[in-house]
Amino acid sequence: MEMEQLVSKITAEILRTMQNQGSVNTPSVNTGNVAGMIDHTLLKQNASEEQIVKLCREAKEYHFCSVCVNPCYVPLCYEELRGSGVKVCTVIGFPNGYSTTATKVFETRDAIYNGADEIDMVINIGDLKDGSYDAILNEIKAIKLACDTKILKVIIETCMLSKEEKIKMCEIVTK
Repeated sequence: MEMEQLVSKITAEILRTMQNQGSVNTPSVNTGNVAGMIDHTLLKQNASEEQIVKLCREAKEYHFCSVCVNPCYVPLCYEELRGSGVKVCTVIGFPNGYSTTATKVFETRDAIYNGADEIDMVINIGDLKDGSYDAILNEIKAIKLACDTKILKVIIETCMLSKEEKIKMCEIVTK
């Protein structure tokens, strides 16, 4: 399937799902602006520079919100996307969240220095499983501080969590 067809298909599916859930006001959300809500992502361990450049070109062509890449590709994406309106997003503590808070803070500052507009941090799932909620909250706060005015999103890997843990994480991230 060609990229344009794929974008159209996904956009239609997103709109249909949002409308069925009652979470979209049809006149304000349409196929023309759903693409601007998508983080075009390539986080594979074997991603090549050529693939990252292609990702950036697609993001510009289809007016996606951002590209999300591993931290080593932030400088490349920054150069490829400069002036396009497409943001550079990267992941911190990916994929398992087991880096120390100090390491995640350093990664965050380094990513922003290299041109990241958004940070997607992975929580330490072990802390959640152990009930160390203060540790999770303190880590989120430390990374948010390092982000300054940049956007921070928290990845909670819901497929690994119980219903109760998902609820607890929603409570934590809204503090």
